[in-house]
Amino acid sequence: MKLATLIKEKLKTILFKRNLQIISITNKSSLETFFTSIKPVSTNYRLIRIGGESDGGYLIPDDLEGIKICFSPGVSTVTDFESDMAKRGMTCFLADYSVPAPPSHNQSFHFEKKYLGQANNSVYTTLEKWVERNAPQQKDFILQMDIEGSEYGVILDTDAEILRKFRILVVEFHKIDNLTSRLGFELINLTFEKLLRDFVVVHIHPNNYSKPIQYLGYLIPPVMEFTFLRKDRILHSHPTMHFPHPLDRKNIAEKDDVPLPTCWYS
Repeated sequence: MKLATLIKEKLKTILFKRNLQIISITNKSSLETFFTSIKPVSTNYRLIRIGGESDGGYLIPDDLEGIKICFSPGVSTVTDFESDMAKRGMTCFLADYSVPAPPSHNQSFHFEKKYLGQANNSVYTTLEKWVERNAPQQKDFILQMDIEGSEYGVILDTDAEILRKFRILVVEFHKIDNLTSRLGFELINLTFEKLLRDFVVVHIHPNNYSKPIQYLGYLIPPVMEFTFLRKDRILHSHPTMHFPHPLDRKNIAEKDDVPLPTCWYS
């Protein structure tokens, strides 16, 4: 065994005993390619705000005509978004194992005490089975998903045919600062590559719960809200060059705002 290999193995052993590990970091070229691929665009649909004036409110394209169903995993203690959808005549399917029921009653709400995940059992349901149970013959849904980091596994696990049943996707992505490690980058990049085959990004909003990290000259907010619109709905588009949007609001009122860093759109 070469000396360099011996030193590396010895170092790994020392770090393991201290509950540390060596990770491979992401290079700048990979990040540049990723940022180029996800830049948001403005389309033939203006953006509107659905939900509250803080956490639980999101910007989506005003392309809701004909959408009859909203799927919303990750209920927690806020249902402002779903209530607004119900007012527009939508049936709302909600899921969250961490709460016994939605925080507000609405006759248009249909709740399952389950996490959205990659299995089907008493605790979890996959997105595919959830859709099949509730709207097997329908399409053109809206998805609003905030599931605390499980979004990557759910998206990668879901068949593209099921994802295409959704016209609009609103996803809060967590741990985006993991873009700095090779393993984290691969997971996040694969997830976005899958979505971007059929959808485009129409809005990005950083959650001000935590401050951005700086890496290789880029600012990366750890938690960000993304809105996607299915490509077949778009008649024309152009890059969005001005952030924040006038309808954007801070998720947490008492914390400093986190503007979208320019590397994400310019």
